Amino acid sequence: MPVSVEPTSQTDGTEALRPHAEDAFAGELAALAAQDDRPRPARWKLSPWAVATYLLGGTLPDGTVISPKYVGPRRIVEVAVTTLATDRALLLLGVPGTAKTWVSEHLAAAVSGDSTLLVQGTAGTPEEAIRYGWNYARLLAHGPSRDALVPSPVMRAMADGMTARVEELTRIPADVQDTLITILSEKTLPIPELGQEVQAVRGFNLIATANDRDRGVNDLSSALRRRFNTVVLPLPESPEAEVDIVSRRVDQIGRSLDLPAAPDGLDEIRRVVTVFRELRDGVTADGRTKLKSPSGTLSTAEAISVVTNGLALAAHFGDGVLRPSDVAAGILGAVVRDPAADRVIWQEYLETVVRERDDWKDFYRACREVSV
Repeated sequence: MPVSVEPTSQTDGTEALRPHAEDAFAGELAALAAQDDRPRPARWKLSPWAVATYLLGGTLPDGTVISPKYVGPRRIVEVAVTTLATDRALLLLGVPGTAKTWVSEHLAAAVSGDSTLLVQGTAGTPEEAIRYGWNYARLLAHGPSRDALVPSPVMRAMADGMTARVEELTRIPADVQDTLITILSEKTLPIPELGQEVQAVRGFNLIATANDRDRGVNDLSSALRRRFNTVVLPLPESPEAEVDIVSRRVDQIGRSLDLPAAPDGLDEIRRVVTVFRELRDGVTADGRTKLKSPSGTLSTAEAISVVTNGLALAAHFGDGVLRPSDVAAGILGAVVRDPAADRVIWQEYLETVVRERDDWKDFYRACREVSV
């Protein structure tokens, strides 16, 4: 069973709704650090072996159980961790819902003990978010100076030998993306206004995430792409692996929201995962029936959201037992993104697949009710 970690309190005494990884799993990180006798790269909190153990889970010599943060091929995690131990930046690439942000956060937490040096990529992300900005009151009063300069998370990571994160890199305009080229190749950030520069100290590296579905939005230049080692995060290989991921995350989220554990909820989780996988793959699990796929991604992250919402419905408006009626509306909302095309696909799936499964009769009725 995963280690239970109490939520960390904020400075005002209230509990954080979603603690940072280094706070939520502080006990596990401390246990790993205490028993980690392997070589550590400069300024790393843990050795590469311990970082991989933190992400993949395991049992330490003293019996401490480290809960898995990522369920997937071990080699993917090992390559990602090894990349961060070199001077090459890491790009986590994958379709929506493959845990890119989740893995990025936990890698930064395990390596640097701080996952908050974050740049969120959007179409409006300015160059200052990656390089630096200015405190204009000080700039006008005293002119350009270090006191007037506002460092970006990337600049702070360079100066302190930490791990910076850039989320949704391909959402950022191409000219802003390319401000990373000098940082990643020369390991320096020029400040021409002051005639100075910030040189990265040992321990600095950068993790970026990008969405497979965003190709063509702001593709990375070949010069920038060469600065990254790309690791592709796949969708879960098997239904059992995806059910395990959904179950673990729903349990964690449910505890943070003070939702009661749902007895017998595993059956509904399996149904949600089965529906998502079949529609996503365009074929039923037995391979006998070809299906049309809807426009949505139907990712593992969306399955987690559907089940969590169902758990809240069961807790607040039901008897606490997760039932088909609690997840049906969430599934409909996830599948039917395009009301015209997706609704037809969903109705066809209900009538040709779900209706024919003897042990899915209650699920079929619940889905029919919300679909009408």
